Amino acid sequence: MAYAIKAEIRDPQAETFVFTAQKTMYGGKRIAEADVVYLFASENEGGQGLVARGVVASSEATPRRPDLERQTPRVSVVIRRTALATRRLGRDELKRFKDWQDGRPETELNFKFYRQATNKIVGISGATAAFLEGFF
Repeated sequence: MAYAIKAEIRDPQAETFVFTAQKTMYGGKRIAEADVVYLFASENEGGQGLVARGVVASSEATPRRPDLERQTPRVSVVIRRTALATRRLGRDELKRFKDWQDGRPETELNFKFYRQATNKIVGISGATAAFLEGFF
């Protein structure tokens, strides 16, 4: 399975990215070593959307806190960059894809990343991963 992460990315040109205790949704908690990840620099943090593709070098689940009844699973990951995006893909390009049932890769990304604007790691479909490959 492929994954995508939307987070603060200060240096999109970095060779390695470290994300600590990232929120996960839509299967993101299953991210593991050697998985492909598409990195989106969060517009909420001054980013521009899709910036890179990488491979998970390490992944570790954040332990649950016993004092909290309800909590979102979190994961810490280290990602080694394998390519830089050559075309833009961010909130502006995806916001018009709002028919949640149309099955388009753009709609899947809009739904998972921008319907709820928090930073997170999400699992993505094979069709969406194939679509994202066209940006490299």
